Amino acid sequence: MPVITPFRRPPRTAEDPDTPEAPSLPPLRALQARLAHWRAWRTRHPRAALAVRRTTTALAAVLVLGALLLPNTLVALEPNRFARIPAEAVIGTVLLLCLPRVPRLVLAALLGTGLGALTVLNLLDMGFTQYLGRGFNVVLDWGLLDDARSYVADSMGGAAAAWAAVGAVLGVLLLPALTALAAVRLGELLAAHRERAARGALMAATVWMTCVALGVQTFGVPVATRSASGALEAQAHRVVDTLRDEAAFAEEAKADRFGATPGAQLVPDLRGKDVIFTFIESYGRSALEDPVMAPGVGRTLDTGAEALAEAGFGARSGWLTSSTYGGSSWLGHSTFMSGLWVDNQQRYRTVTAGDHLTLTKAFGKTGDWDTVGVMPGVQKAWPEAEWYGLDKVYDAFDVGYEGPKFSWSTMPDQYALEAFQRLEHGRERDKPLMAEIILTSSHQPWAPLPEMVGWDEIGDGSVFDGIEASGVRASDVIADSTRSKEQYGKSVEYSITSLVQWLERYGTDDTVLVFLGDHQPITRVSGDKASRDVPVSIVARDPEVLDAIDGWNWTEGLEPARDAPVWRMSSFRDRFLTAYGSTPHPTED
Repeated sequence: MPVITPFRRPPRTAEDPDTPEAPSLPPLRALQARLAHWRAWRTRHPRAALAVRRTTTALAAVLVLGALLLPNTLVALEPNRFARIPAEAVIGTVLLLCLPRVPRLVLAALLGTGLGALTVLNLLDMGFTQYLGRGFNVVLDWGLLDDARSYVADSMGGAAAAWAAVGAVLGVLLLPALTALAAVRLGELLAAHRERAARGALMAATVWMTCVALGVQTFGVPVATRSASGALEAQAHRVVDTLRDEAAFAEEAKADRFGATPGAQLVPDLRGKDVIFTFIESYGRSALEDPVMAPGVGRTLDTGAEALAEAGFGARSGWLTSSTYGGSSWLGHSTFMSGLWVDNQQRYRTVTAGDHLTLTKAFGKTGDWDTVGVMPGVQKAWPEAEWYGLDKVYDAFDVGYEGPKFSWSTMPDQYALEAFQRLEHGRERDKPLMAEIILTSSHQPWAPLPEMVGWDEIGDGSVFDGIEASGVRASDVIADSTRSKEQYGKSVEYSITSLVQWLERYGTDDTVLVFLGDHQPITRVSGDKASRDVPVSIVARDPEVLDAIDGWNWTEGLEPARDAPVWRMSSFRDRFLTAYGSTPHPTED
């Protein structure tokens, strides 16, 4: 009989692509195989392996110490900040040395992850301080990150915004992971050299306490520091203060000095007047006092005041301290209109969800004014219009603009004002008009900028195509402080010129214009220690309108004197209502 032998498949070769894949190793087996391969490599190349270990350890130490010593403001980001002894490093070393292996690994990973998260918050603090003049609020400010992405997209393009968002997400995810791995690496190194590490920790603790006791400094900063725990403590206090403030402000918003005043007793001295409240984006004290911007802006204000005087208008000007800085314009707008100090997003949500009387709503409550808003920066649903008391709101899509955007600004101020004239101010009407207008051409990054054109040439805005195309690019100025200041000054000059020329051209004996800045520009332009003051002016042809505010001691003209009165922006509503004959009827909380 023939012998039958079983068939055996030949072994798979690289030249046999159709051979089925062998079953993959389980994850644990695969990890063990990789570790074995690494150990074999270390055995074959001991010097290279030693270099890798030392480099990895050095990088881990640099990362952990750098995170512990990292300040939370750009102005403090100097080399001397990293030549100090962090108390947290000493305490962490002692804790890790006292634990057996598994608890030590867990603690090191937790400490490293927490340190990475704190580093992310410190970086957010840097950005918020640079742009908004305050630290990041972990309770309220997450929603502003989407606004930041939109700002980058409007200023630098969608691709830049997408890459920035991807980079930010990767950084938030990777940084805590890297600091955790670094802390584990250092923890294992300490355990491997326990005696020397213990002596070193004792010496470091002794030096730290001695430096604290004697106030020892190097390069102008204390040698001993607890900056990481201090930053964590500050974040915790910020959270607690925010939660307490939410409840306190809700009670404060219920009380209103003019909340129960009948419409017939509100602003009786302005009956028959067209009253226009206009905010100029980022128009702050720095525009009038910084040596780079002030000469051009000052000339523009002087020229405007002279032109308005020839047209029969007078003006008075003072200062208001804004509730916001560098951005978040809606906080300044709501503070000015409500008479409440609205300096964060929670306060804004609280006040706009209530029925607190705004200046704009006061005019509507009388029944003697039509109320409208011109909001070129609004590009989505804006339910706050009801709280402001505006009968009609014209957003970026309602004014017929067909021209180009100028960076963040959807249209030039000159076009927005001409559209207001065409759609509302120039129409025959049964009632006078109360309007709130937001001018956006002076919004950062101030490039490219529009230029004045003939008012009769504005049309649908296409006339601005060539101006935008030939303008300075945002990327050329956004990181250059001097160029940013120059462009910012030009943008304010343009906004003021547009408003003054509009008033010259279309103002009447019954026009009352109140215009002001909503906040100071960002730190790169206004400076590290700039105030939050913004100019405010009231312009009218009727002398009785200006006589009513004689007691305010404001400066004659469009430029307030440096020593002109400075009020909190939240005080303007009550002063204005009182000056023009309103009778207080408070509502109680």
